[in-house]
Amino acid sequence: MRAVLIAATAASFVIANAFAQAPQAPAPKQIPPTASEPSNPAVKGTDRNIATAPVAGANSFTEGEAKSRIESRGFANVTQLRKDEQGIWRGKAQRNGAMVDVALDFQGNVFPAQP
Repeated sequence: MRAVLIAATAASFVIANAFAQAPQAPAPKQIPPTASEPSNPAVKGTDRNIATAPVAGANSFTEGEAKSRIESRGFANVTQLRKDEQGIWRGKAQRNGAMVDVALDFQGNVFPAQP
């Protein structure tokens, strides 16, 4: 009787463990953006988002953060910073002794501003 009880208990543990394991959910499908969707994600990496001009988008930089970011890229005396309707911070700054227009996009890219 004792052997039957031990065997039944062991069998119940095996059955319980078999049902307790949840199946793995399939990985989400990577869908490329369509022509109507933006293809400029916010995260900048070395293998993507290598912009050659300011990228329009919802910019979360404050004016102080924008100024600091521009200065960290070799510009000085940053003034007249304003965020335009495309979310790009634009202003004036000094570089190599000359005043130039500068722009900071939502990805943190800093550019001498395009006319």
